[in-house]
Amino acid sequence: MAARPTVGADLLGASRLALEAVAGVTELVEAVHMTVLNKAIGTPAVRPVAGVTALVYRGVKGATRLVGSGLDAVLARLVPELDGAAGWSGRDALVAALNGVVGDRLAASGNPLAIDLRLRVAGAPGPRIVVLAHGLCMNDQQWLRDGHDHGAFLARELGMTPVYLHYNSGCHISDNGRALAHALQDLVDHWPVPVASLTIVAHSMGGLVARSACHAAQELGQGWLSRLDKMVFLGTPHHGAPLERGGNWVHLLTDISAYSAPFSRLAKLRSAGITDLRHGSVLEQDWRGRDRFAHGLALPAVVAPPVPCLAIGATLARTPGKHGSDGLVALDSAHGRHADALRCLPFETATVCATGHMQLLASPAVATLLGNYLAAPAKG
Repeated sequence: MAARPTVGADLLGASRLALEAVAGVTELVEAVHMTVLNKAIGTPAVRPVAGVTALVYRGVKGATRLVGSGLDAVLARLVPELDGAAGWSGRDALVAALNGVVGDRLAASGNPLAIDLRLRVAGAPGPRIVVLAHGLCMNDQQWLRDGHDHGAFLARELGMTPVYLHYNSGCHISDNGRALAHALQDLVDHWPVPVASLTIVAHSMGGLVARSACHAAQELGQGWLSRLDKMVFLGTPHHGAPLERGGNWVHLLTDISAYSAPFSRLAKLRSAGITDLRHGSVLEQDWRGRDRFAHGLALPAVVAPPVPCLAIGATLARTPGKHGSDGLVALDSAHGRHADALRCLPFETATVCATGHMQLLASPAVATLLGNYLAAPAKG
């Protein structure tokens, strides 16, 4: 079970993040400043200025490190004293969003604000389990939207026990998938009643994490996969999201000029989880040993879950069209369709109209589709 977040841990995590930001901004300003000076270095009067400037920046970064180590030591001692629960309003949503953007950096640096993957059981354990996996920058509490929660709906209508996944969406999808596979095995091993079936309902990035977990379970020979009955994807970018591809072009364009090149660091701040969304990468082999910011990377491997799947896509249009979008994910990607027939995923598909990406979480039409698809008897 993950440690309870405390006020002290939040302060420690926030201080480390703030100091990293100061150091990062200093390096960015230095890079721009030195680029300008280097262009003019042929002027004799500029040479000593460049030397002094470099010395000043070294001093600023050294002072930042010194302050950071001192503050870190003080707050580390205060953490046990400030052990009250960190329950301030909006904390979970803010931390989830932060993890989505820079969660890989938080995890790598041991920052207390980094989210550890965990499962939360809602209600009394029954024989039919439905695991709900959230999307990028979200958390397990945000399945409740506009007074509706698909997990609570399935518990009420079909008697399923909702189990909500909470994970660091800034980490690589394959890392989260492997961690989820282990968590599901532990869940099934310790479930207090015999498990008749396990179903996964996933929104957005959560669907990629779930697919990755299935692949990891197959490689590891884990038993929970034999209990998996069906999967439902809500707006999952199986073949990538155009928003991340746009982010990749930003840093490529800023790299063109020596003056703008330092600003490409800003575009490269986006997390490993976000860059995995460019083409829907779910396996470690898709990114290991490669520059995840490089343009023209080979398309990722396509792996389909070993169970029946329903892929629900949304379009903002009032009537279904051949190529719609929910504002973030294109219908083709949400349905697992691809121009290359060999890359198409064998999903049953459905479309809801006049619906945005986040509205999939509260859509009555989606709830009806879920209820009908999952109403069939579970595996015996």
